[in-house]
Amino acid sequence: MNARLAAALLAALAAGAQAQDKVIFATNWKAQAAHGGFYQAVADGTYKRHGLDVTIQPGGPQVNNRPLLPAGRITFLMTGNLLHNFDNAKNGVPTIVVAAMFQKDPQALIAHPGQGYENFEALKTAPVALIAKDGQFSWWQWLKVTHGFRDEALKPYNYNLGPFLANPKAIQQGYSVAEPIYVENQGKFKPVVHLLADHGFSTYSTVIEARVDTVKNQPDLVQRFVDASILGWVNYLYGDRRAANALMIKDNPEMTVAELEASTLLMKQQGIVDSGESLANGIGAMSEGRVKDFHAQMVKAGLYQPGDVDLSKVATFQFVNKKVGLDVKAKLGGK
Repeated sequence: MNARLAAALLAALAAGAQAQDKVIFATNWKAQAAHGGFYQAVADGTYKRHGLDVTIQPGGPQVNNRPLLPAGRITFLMTGNLLHNFDNAKNGVPTIVVAAMFQKDPQALIAHPGQGYENFEALKTAPVALIAKDGQFSWWQWLKVTHGFRDEALKPYNYNLGPFLANPKAIQQGYSVAEPIYVENQGKFKPVVHLLADHGFSTYSTVIEARVDTVKNQPDLVQRFVDASILGWVNYLYGDRRAANALMIKDNPEMTVAELEASTLLMKQQGIVDSGESLANGIGAMSEGRVKDFHAQMVKAGLYQPGDVDLSKVATFQFVNKKVGLDVKAKLGGK
């Protein structure tokens, strides 16, 4: 190879490296299996193949990444369910949802087995319901209006399993792909788990937010990030996720491979990521009708007033429902 050709090749490689768009993607908690698809897209090069140099910026108990998106300090934000986005639209925060990685919100109520709580409707008779303050002012209000739960049972949940484990008649909130694992490890029994999503709590979860100006001015960037994230989730669920697990443990040393694998199994069993609309339209799928339905439920629960949220500012559907990843899922034998 002569010097001129070598220089040309080096220049081409440098140009390719420069073509990578730098993206900072912030999550709402420390690295865990519920973030696995994003780490997968980093680990297996999917983001890079889509022209993206992605840095994942984890959240945590002392880290609040939410204000960083409207401030322009991050490119995309992973947040919880649509309640956050209703608040943003109501308050004029210029962000919008561009994809929903979870078809089901993992919010659940858990109970001891053999106490009569195998039926969801029996949970409202529990004498003690351990619910954190944010839950009491959000989905608990929906449970009261829709299913007849009672405030008299409320006790504060401080993310300590001790009170629940000590009281067989108590019920407790939990993230369905995490707390059941901790209960089994600490209490040595499998809890009864009732997903609110299976009883009408129709929000999407683990949504990707972008700034409105990014959607308007850089739609190709948004599309590439959404597509690559979807492929990351397909490969994390149905392919080899060992490299992604290693990256998550690097970011969160408290995590273990055993917990990541147990949590991923629960995500698959419960249809958290891949169910409902995603089966036909691909992971990340969203529909206007479902956003409207969830908002109507929250109005009925008293969280919002009719007309105080412009739903057109909550989510855009231009980047999803394109069947991205369905072919990869089929090749991997995903079901």
